Amino acid sequence: METLLIAVGSFVGFIVAYHTYGKWLANKIFGVDPQAKVPSAELKDGVDYVPTKKEVIFGHHFTSIAGTGPIVGPAIAVFWGWLPALIWVVVGSIFIGAVHDFGALVVSLRNRGQTVGEIAGRLISPRARLLFLLILFAALTVVLAIFGLVIAVIFAKYPQAVLSVWIEIPIAVLIGYHVYKQGGGLLVPSLIALGILYLCIYIGVYHLPISPFGESAVVIWTCILMLYCFIASILPVWTLLQPRDYINSHQLMLALILLVGGLLVACFTGQANIVKSAPAVAENLPVGAPPIWPFLFITIACGAVSGFHCLVSSGTSSKQLESEADAQYVGYGAMLLEGALAVIVILACCAGIGMGVNVGEGAEEITLTGLDAWHTKYDANGSWAGFGLTQKVAAFVDGGANFINALGIPIEMALGIVAVLVASFAATTLDTATRLQRYVVQEIGSTMSIEPLKNKYLATSFAVILGGAMAMIPGPSGAMGTGGLLLWPLFGATNQLLAGLAFMVIVFYLWRRNKPIWFVAIPMAIMLIMPAWALSWQLFNGETGWLASADNKNYLLGFIGIGTLCLQVWMIFEGLLLLPRSRGVLEQALPPLKSSSV
Repeated sequence: METLLIAVGSFVGFIVAYHTYGKWLANKIFGVDPQAKVPSAELKDGVDYVPTKKEVIFGHHFTSIAGTGPIVGPAIAVFWGWLPALIWVVVGSIFIGAVHDFGALVVSLRNRGQTVGEIAGRLISPRARLLFLLILFAALTVVLAIFGLVIAVIFAKYPQAVLSVWIEIPIAVLIGYHVYKQGGGLLVPSLIALGILYLCIYIGVYHLPISPFGESAVVIWTCILMLYCFIASILPVWTLLQPRDYINSHQLMLALILLVGGLLVACFTGQANIVKSAPAVAENLPVGAPPIWPFLFITIACGAVSGFHCLVSSGTSSKQLESEADAQYVGYGAMLLEGALAVIVILACCAGIGMGVNVGEGAEEITLTGLDAWHTKYDANGSWAGFGLTQKVAAFVDGGANFINALGIPIEMALGIVAVLVASFAATTLDTATRLQRYVVQEIGSTMSIEPLKNKYLATSFAVILGGAMAMIPGPSGAMGTGGLLLWPLFGATNQLLAGLAFMVIVFYLWRRNKPIWFVAIPMAIMLIMPAWALSWQLFNGETGWLASADNKNYLLGFIGIGTLCLQVWMIFEGLLLLPRSRGVLEQALPPLKSSSV
């Protein structure tokens, strides 16, 4: 019953927050105006600036920000116990993450859909723009690597998911053509596509699992995914990005219904019991595990607050929203739904795993339940370095499948449904991240007068090649493509620092307009201090530090970490110099639009 109370209490809290705190932000602070001009109308080009209904944008926005961040992060963080993870997800989503996403979206809407990096140049200083762009570049490089690895891991461990994930691509292209070239509706084709998707899950599970690459599967799949990213990111948003994200939003809703329904059944039948399945606060941790303070705040990034979200808000969503009035629904609402997903992940990785895990093979196979089952995924007697990205992803897939199995759906089919869910959402994030990285590379090229980087194709090539190379970092085994867990703290730290800097941009936007800033200034301080603290620990800890340990040095990660910290300090310094003399002083207005662009 405790498991059910946690789920219901969290979901009700999110709903209440949307209609109270979210509405206060929209009406009293940002003053959203349904009549205001929006970038999608002012700069409509049919490629990036496309006026789109809020339901479609919600699907794109949510699937882009969700990805596997709210899955992998909580799946790792329950090492420290489910209670700290739960508190950070619920409180962080309401008061930090949703405020960050909503604020970045509104500010971008009022600056012709510019990214937060571009806006920083006008609100803070021209140097701040370049500094922000460089931090964005570092963060997105890691995002491309880590999310590419997650999908590759899913394909390698769950070959039954491959068919349905790839079949989505041609279906989405056909739907995009149907809607935007022939003027057809989107809902019915998307629901048909969802049916085809689930049919393909069935085929993949029982008839056509695809596993062609053997022991090199993770490496080869990562390379294929990077090639796909190149193609997807240069296409107009209506051809693949929007319809695929819309399909995935329906997929997520159906998967969430199955997961929540299974959770309810498992709770009422006594199968799911989080208290008996996992420690609320872990006392014994694996050797080499980082401390909960400050690492909880960077391990769970996307499920509570994520700097990547400001890139989606200001990079793609702000260019497609057809009304300012939709900003709360898309920006604040999508983040709360992501928080709900993170809560489900925590429950799945604890109560779901506790429902049963099979160990051994053949006649020696046995089923463990409760705390014994949980320890098969989170062994306190093992080594932190011995647990890779595969184990963390598998914890949610197996636990979530147990929830769905409680509805009477065969466990094999349930595993396929959850595996496809994880891979599909990682793919949408990968698509969006590649497009955003292309924008960033082009902006850097423009700022630094590097002509080749201004080219759309060269910028995209540079982005995917670098992201793919980063994904090949070896883990403890020394094999390429096994360093996912090494990358996750770097992803979390750079990601959360980016959130802190995005908050700085929002602070200056409100400060210059004599608006209250306390509700963004406090989260800004948290998201600047915690990631910097964690990143410093990763760099200089004597046992495992990237630069300080005797046996585990990693100069590549160390270089990225040092560079990120230096850029952060520099940008904070720029902000502190300007803050006292910018109160009530509006930034320089944007130049008038050319008549041909209107």
